[in-house]
Amino acid sequence: MGELYSLAGKRVWVAGHRGMVGSAIVDRLAAEDCEVLTVGRDGADLRRQADVEAWMAANKPHAVFIAAARVGGIWANDTRPAEFIYENLMIEANIVDAAWRNGVEKLLFLGSSCIYPREAPQPMTESALLTGPLEPTNQWYAIAKIAGIKLCQAYRRQYGCDFVSAMPTNLYGYRDNFDLTSSHVLPALMAKIHAAKAEGRSSFEVWGSGRPRREFLFAADAADAMVFLIKNYSGEEHVNVGTGLEVTIRELAETAAQVIGFDGEIVFDSSKPDGAPRKLLDVSALAGLGWTAKTGLREGIRLSYDWYLEHKAPR
Repeated sequence: MGELYSLAGKRVWVAGHRGMVGSAIVDRLAAEDCEVLTVGRDGADLRRQADVEAWMAANKPHAVFIAAARVGGIWANDTRPAEFIYENLMIEANIVDAAWRNGVEKLLFLGSSCIYPREAPQPMTESALLTGPLEPTNQWYAIAKIAGIKLCQAYRRQYGCDFVSAMPTNLYGYRDNFDLTSSHVLPALMAKIHAAKAEGRSSFEVWGSGRPRREFLFAADAADAMVFLIKNYSGEEHVNVGTGLEVTIRELAETAAQVIGFDGEIVFDSSKPDGAPRKLLDVSALAGLGWTAKTGLREGIRLSYDWYLEHKAPR
């Protein structure tokens, strides 16, 4: 079957191009015959409707990836709820509405697997959305992302816009956030393990019990999936994007320690929150469309750690 939408010769805006996922999409689009558009906050604050409308009207993209978002780990979500719900609602609402007003042909909104209920049956299918209570520690972010899905559906229903949504699992990779106060679990682990090794310590600490199970997707693979979907999918239902494979946090920490070359003890702080007990996506819909992930976890951690050593590790 041929592509439903061609990027050839199109002006493609990647909103959030400086972030891990957005920059990976920019990298991936280099292989497409298209013109990539980007804008920094100095050119348009995506939280401000007037800025977005003016920039969109002036630049007239044909296609849009919404990778811009306020993101962070459990601690950041739990302690800054107003930022996480307000900024994400504003970014997505401003871009989706301006895209419709300016005749954007195709738009892809990136969500997050935290949109699903805390106790959703595993692996989580797209139909699990809104079937139960959310995980309390990141509900503010999740609610904003659910609103983004519904925005795309509403503009599709009312105005016939070809706007689609993709829900990636936990992502990691180049240009990740390694700040321990706001990062997600895998980059935080890499930074902790690197510090323990560099300082000659005999152990490093991991938040929680180590028992929760998580799925991880290399950001370059996620970007490839997003480009695949914008070209090959047109539907109201959001599409899960992941590997379909899971590990415990303990197994994740052990694998990262092996890759980094640290053979000390892993200490689990059970007084810290675990988050949801299990988060695994059912990726059968995406596989049915013809896409599967290419980068294994160990290889992805090695590539990410190499990038960290070159760009972020303390000298």
